Amino acid sequence: MPEGHTIHRIARDHTNWFANQKLRVSSPQGRFHDEAAVLSGQMLHTVEAHGKHLFYHWAKQILHVHLGLYGKFRRHSSPPPEPRGLVRLRAVGKEHAFDLNGPNTCELITATQLEKLRERLGEDPLRTDAVPSRAWTKLQRSKTPIGQQLLNQSIIAGVGNIYRCEVMFLLGIHPKCASKSISSSTFEELWELLVELLNIGVDYNKIIIPKNGKRSQLKKKAFGDERLLVYKKDRCPRCGTAIIEQPIGARKCYWCPKCQAL
Repeated sequence: MPEGHTIHRIARDHTNWFANQKLRVSSPQGRFHDEAAVLSGQMLHTVEAHGKHLFYHWAKQILHVHLGLYGKFRRHSSPPPEPRGLVRLRAVGKEHAFDLNGPNTCELITATQLEKLRERLGEDPLRTDAVPSRAWTKLQRSKTPIGQQLLNQSIIAGVGNIYRCEVMFLLGIHPKCASKSISSSTFEELWELLVELLNIGVDYNKIIIPKNGKRSQLKKKAFGDERLLVYKKDRCPRCGTAIIEQPIGARKCYWCPKCQAL
């Protein structure tokens, strides 16, 4: 499943390519036919992201998209080629077009439904309206391991398996320590690091983890295998200790038992 940086990058790109245009919208697959007919010819104002959710704000409608495990966007020049596979939604603008295949969610929602959905989502490090203290309060009430709670989208939205492993490694946090044991200063570091890393991900359109977590350490060209520090690695890049791989929160988690002592 795409992590938050990918979804925010899509929101940025689709706003740049399609905003303030009356788009031709269709559903080649047919499952979104009636809704596509409602959108077609309407002006698209903007596209925003919250965590792993996309919201397309049209003149009179809101389109909610969640890619899930199998959803994928394909960008085309306008006019686009023949649809490839089961295209749930096709939108065609002046210069660009996109196809949406296999999303977990593709629906029209009201402004009220949008607000209710946002209330269920956690704080998004990539949004300017995020209130990190709300996430901190939720963590302080929980004995659940921090490695599991970092995947809880109702606490911090947009963080996936790779970012949770990398941020815990950079801060020396053991994934099995209780969330409530995280100090306020450590949480502040955690939040600031997520903001930094996710923004790097948006700008480069891929996950890149600098050795100290700072953008200033990035090379001019994107890394190859070096762009991740601990995720799916055999040895710790700092001390050489064998990396532990265990499921936490139903996903494989990777950490160094020496640098991230419990």
